[in-house]
Amino acid sequence: MPEAPPPRLDEIDALLLDLLQHDADRTLHDLGERVGLSPSAVQRRIARYRRDGLITRQVAVLDPHRLGPTVLATVLVTLDQESFEHHRAFAARMRADAQVQQCYRVAGPWDYVVVLASRSMRDCGRAGDRLFKADDNIRRYETLLVFDTVKTGLALPPPLP
Repeated sequence: MPEAPPPRLDEIDALLLDLLQHDADRTLHDLGERVGLSPSAVQRRIARYRRDGLITRQVAVLDPHRLGPTVLATVLVTLDQESFEHHRAFAARMRADAQVQQCYRVAGPWDYVVVLASRSMRDCGRAGDRLFKADDNIRRYETLLVFDTVKTGLALPPPLP
């Protein structure tokens, strides 16, 4: 099935979407003041964004340092066999695992970049063994431990109207 074309957005949409992705907890009144619309007009636009699939969900972002020890690791993965089914099976396993924070299929010498979040080094090692070492279709993987978080986020550049 062909992908639907992106919805038409104006300058207010671009500004409103940018504000929402940086802090979705703002009030409709505050958002309206910032973009020059009434709260009800802002609410209608947000409902349209959800209906059009621009906003897929809202989440609470937890501070990992306030939760106790957190070990982050980036894992570079190359599959042995690269059929559609093998990629689909790998992606499904990554989506299903709670310790996989992010997973990207990439171009170049590696097939995937996976970001793991764990409570300890031992927990990180067990996750690596479970997710990568035990998979017969993984030709090679390399784990890079994260020493310091410089920047995290999911914000996209604002859409051009």
